[in-house]
Amino acid sequence: MTTTLITGANKGLGFETARRLVAAGHTVYVGSRDAERGRRAAADLGARPVVVDVTDDASVAAAAKTIEAEGGLDVLVNNAGIEGRGEGNSVIGAAEVTAGMMRELFETNVFGVVRVLHAFLPLLQRSAAPVVVNLSSGLASLARITDPAGPAHAYPGVAYPASKTAVNTITVQYAKAFPGIRVNAVEPGFTATDLNGNTGIQTVEEGAEIIVRMALIGPDGPTGGFFDAAGPVPW
Repeated sequence: MTTTLITGANKGLGFETARRLVAAGHTVYVGSRDAERGRRAAADLGARPVVVDVTDDASVAAAAKTIEAEGGLDVLVNNAGIEGRGEGNSVIGAAEVTAGMMRELFETNVFGVVRVLHAFLPLLQRSAAPVVVNLSSGLASLARITDPAGPAHAYPGVAYPASKTAVNTITVQYAKAFPGIRVNAVEPGFTATDLNGNTGIQTVEEGAEIIVRMALIGPDGPTGGFFDAAGPVPW
């Protein structure tokens, strides 16, 4: 039986990914900052709830101890993330962004990924087929945001793309450091979720496709890559 933890899984892409992986036979831990929301989501899915706030060392450590005591971990999906929009759901552009705003996003999107990886690496290293999936974004691709012909070029935000580009670097470096673990970043596409005020053009079912696909890869699967539903994404 494959055991999977998904952070931020009580709604949106995390919830849909959990649903699909439960259907695939995984034992899934629904990670949620809010215990009650996590409990309800897990009950709906036939999964297990675990409280995990990726911005809090003690919370992450406690979740790792819980999952270790219950048998260990094979797959980690670092899904929890924020975009940090302003009033009226507006994207905060270069003229308005502050170091404080950047720090808030990085605390969840970047430091949270490292915090969770650090806590769960010992468990993953005991697995026969460990996998890590880091949620990235097409906005993390320098090739895409510098291409005037592409839609990513028009996005005015600074903090969110920068945080996800950092996630891509983290993905590559962990993949090199731990060749026995399949570590990849994924771009789910512009999906309608609370993260973007439901302005996305895809459904969560469509967005979860690449997350689920990469969570299901075996020991001979790719590592250190960046993928969307169509294949590799340029860095």
